Amino acid sequence: MRPAVAFVMITVMIDSMGIGLMLPVMPDLIREVNGGDLSQAALWGGVLATTFAVMQFLFGPVLGGLSDRFGRRPVLLLSLAVMAADYVVMALAGSIWLLLLGRIIGGITAATHATASAFMADISTPQERSKNFGLIGAGFGIGFLIGPTMGGLLAEYGTRAPFWAAAALAAANCMLGWLVLKETLRPENARTFSLRRANPFGALKHLGKLPGARPLLVVYFLYSVAFAVYPSVWSYFGQERFGWQPSVIGLSLALFGGAMVIVQGGLIRLALHKMGERGTVIAGHLFAIGTYIAIAVIPSGVFTLALTPVAAIAGVIPPALTGIMSRQVPDNAQGELQGVLTSASALAMILSPLAMTATFAQFTRDGAPLYLPGAPFLLASGLMVLALGVFIFRIRSLDATSSAP
Repeated sequence: MRPAVAFVMITVMIDSMGIGLMLPVMPDLIREVNGGDLSQAALWGGVLATTFAVMQFLFGPVLGGLSDRFGRRPVLLLSLAVMAADYVVMALAGSIWLLLLGRIIGGITAATHATASAFMADISTPQERSKNFGLIGAGFGIGFLIGPTMGGLLAEYGTRAPFWAAAALAAANCMLGWLVLKETLRPENARTFSLRRANPFGALKHLGKLPGARPLLVVYFLYSVAFAVYPSVWSYFGQERFGWQPSVIGLSLALFGGAMVIVQGGLIRLALHKMGERGTVIAGHLFAIGTYIAIAVIPSGVFTLALTPVAAIAGVIPPALTGIMSRQVPDNAQGELQGVLTSASALAMILSPLAMTATFAQFTRDGAPLYLPGAPFLLASGLMVLALGVFIFRIRSLDATSSAP
């Protein structure tokens, strides 16, 4: 099973690498194909990111449901093949509309995160799931470590070079999966594919009926909106606030990605052992709140870079939350659960880039009533406070119910 686990981690890594590779060049690429200044490029960046997220939102449960019916292997391999072709389209795009088309296709194929997590659920005991979901997060972190670094370096060869690199990586991983990935969905756990449930609204309605699931989904969603402040505005924030070049932006994102690897590949296990799943979720929120406020107000680029890996500690939240929810779902619906979580993350990415880039533009435009490039991070901090409140209220409600005679 080890080669297959490695393949799944690489798949998630390439998903995040594809995003990270593009981040350092997106401001320049958008201005190259569409003209305008940095504030206008940020708004178009928000549109592209939102389009990508809309597709993830719509197709996360679809791919999760298909993997519950036909298995994890065919869904993962087909998605990787289409992903490779999509990056070629992005590399050749000469207009903003082709970039938009690329983000539509990319959003559909990137919904494989749900299938990768369902694979981990298949091979894990209920007690091991939070730890093994951390491996998925570690794969994402590795990609976010390598991707921005490569993107910053490849930017020296033009704004299209990162897309060619992402296409080659996706194609190579598809071939690796063809060789090493075996099916993990047991025949007895396969369930009929239902269009009524294979959409974000139907799946959310079904899972929302499970005891205590709805508040946890709200917490997961609010966390995702806040955490998306990084891919949404970091490149624009770095340029505006500190005058960072693409190579420095790539380095800063690599620091974040490297910290994510440590957090979700190792620290999550220690946190779960010491604090349990509930304590881990609470501690992650507290770290996020403090870090976001600090990034918003600190005037030094050096100190901001130093805070970047600290912000990754919030990465302990998704594995712990996912582990809690996974135990409430039967084995034949793990793909559906992961599809809903993918849709929750995608819905967050629909709203977050628009909100964060609009906030950035409002506080950095000419004639702004208050010049504050870090305003999106204050917004993210407020969302984390709200998420923490919902989670604590849910814990107290469950404890009161369990202690009642």
